[in-house]
Amino acid sequence: MPHIVLFSGGTACRSTNLALLSKPVRLTRIVPAWDSGGSSKVIRESLGVLAVGDIRQALMTMAHGEGRAGDVVKVCNARMTSGTEEDARTEFALYAEGVHPLLERMEPGLRGAILNYLRTFRAAIGPDFDFRNGSIGNFILTGAHLAHNSDINTAIFVFRKLCDIEGHVWPSTAADGVDLSAVLNDGTRVDGQHRVTALDDVESDVGIREIVLSGKDGAGVPANEAVIESLESADAIVFGPGSFFTSVLPHFFVEDIVPAMARNVHARRIFIGNILQCRETRGMDVARMLEAAAEVWRARGGADVRPFTHVLANRQLLPFEKTVGPFAYLGNGALEDVGTRLGAEVLIGEFEDPWQRGQHDGRTVADVLSSLLPPSA
Repeated sequence: MPHIVLFSGGTACRSTNLALLSKPVRLTRIVPAWDSGGSSKVIRESLGVLAVGDIRQALMTMAHGEGRAGDVVKVCNARMTSGTEEDARTEFALYAEGVHPLLERMEPGLRGAILNYLRTFRAAIGPDFDFRNGSIGNFILTGAHLAHNSDINTAIFVFRKLCDIEGHVWPSTAADGVDLSAVLNDGTRVDGQHRVTALDDVESDVGIREIVLSGKDGAGVPANEAVIESLESADAIVFGPGSFFTSVLPHFFVEDIVPAMARNVHARRIFIGNILQCRETRGMDVARMLEAAAEVWRARGGADVRPFTHVLANRQLLPFEKTVGPFAYLGNGALEDVGTRLGAEVLIGEFEDPWQRGQHDGRTVADVLSSLLPPSA
C-alpha cells in the first residue's frame, strides 16, 4: 500500500489521521519531542527524559482509528484524578499493584508487561511525584523507555504491540532535553513549547519572527533514524494541519530531516493550511507560512528542490474577517503568487468540517491526499 508520512502535532490533525486510516494506505505520524507542558512537563522535569505526551496521544488516535478498544487501550487512555495528591497516589497504586479492574481481567502476559513498566516508572519517579491528572499511558510509555535503556523507538514498538496498533508513530528526534523557543518580532524571546502555544495577547499581536530548536547544552538536534527511513520510503509527506510554529515547522530544524525529504524525488510534499489563526499565527496567512517554511527549507539543506509540490487551503467565502471564538479564519494572502514562485500547485477547497467550525473535515482532506498520491504508489 502507498505510504503517507504525516508531520503534525496533536488534536488539529486528528480527524485527518482517523480518515486516512480508512484508506488503503500505510500511515506514519511524525510528532514533536519538545512538549514542555502538562503531564509531559512534570515527567520530563522529574526524570530528564524525552517528552512522550504527543507520542502517546498520536498512538491513541491510531488505536481509535483502527478500532482498538480493548482493556489495554482503555488503560493507556486513562487519566488520574485531579483531586487530592493522596487520591491520585492511591489511584496509581491500583494500577501499579495490578488490582485495578481493567488489569485484573487482562491476559497475564499483557498485565505483567504493563505492571513492569508502571513499577519501573514508580521506582524512577520517587515518592513525592504528583500524579494528579497524569496520563497512565504516559507513565507506561515512560516506564518502557526507561526499561529499554532509554530507547524510545523500542518503547514505542512495545507500546504498539500491547495495544495491537498497526500504524507507526515516531518522534522526529530520539534525543532528550530538546527545547523550543520563539523570537518575537520585537526581539523578545519566549522559551518553552507550552509558552509559545499560549502567547498572551500582547505577544500574539507582536508575532513570531523565528523559532529556535536546540538540544542539550545548545547542541543540534539529531534525527530519529526511524523517521529518516520513513521519509525515504514515503509516497506522500504531509505537513499539518497543526500549530505552525510549534508542531509543523520545528521538524525542519532537526538535522537531516530536510535533506532526507529532498532526496525522495518520488514523494509528494503537501502543505495543509489551517482553518483558523491561533496565538502563534495571529495576523498571518497561508502564503506567509509557506514563505517562512521555504526559507527554513533552503537553510536546512533543501537546496534547489521545491519544498512543497501541493498546498491545500480553505476557500475564503466572505470578503470580511470572520471569527470563531477569539480567532479569525486564516486568510490565504498572495497564495497563488507564492505557490507559483515555489513550484507548488495550490488546491483551494471547502475543507472546513460542516459540524465543527474551525476544524478540518478529515474525510475531505483524506480524499484529496489520496488523489494526489503518485501513480506508482
